Amino acid sequence: MGIIDITKENFAEEVLNSDKPVLLDFNAQWCGPCHMVSPVLDEISKERDDLKIGKIDVDQQQELAQQFKVMSIPMLVAVKQGEVKKILVGVQGKQALLDMMDE
Repeated sequence: MGIIDITKENFAEEVLNSDKPVLLDFNAQWCGPCHMVSPVLDEISKERDDLKIGKIDVDQQQELAQQFKVMSIPMLVAVKQGEVKKILVGVQGKQALLDMMDE
């Protein structure tokens, strides 16, 4: 399915109204640890058609970052049926992310 860039303009449609669970990755271009998470997200997006993965650049989407109270990045958020189910902060391995989404 690929990874979607999430903005405040498409947030409701892509996240809140999604028929699939959504894994949100709050990140920034300058964030080294965020770059470590990217290949893991790419891998998951290729393997799991039942999930939607969205990236949110905290510098470009400050309103969303504030809404989710992002204090540290990378921050990964599991959203199911429009509701936040779990939040993980810091570099996470593939299995930790899959476990979070499958809970």
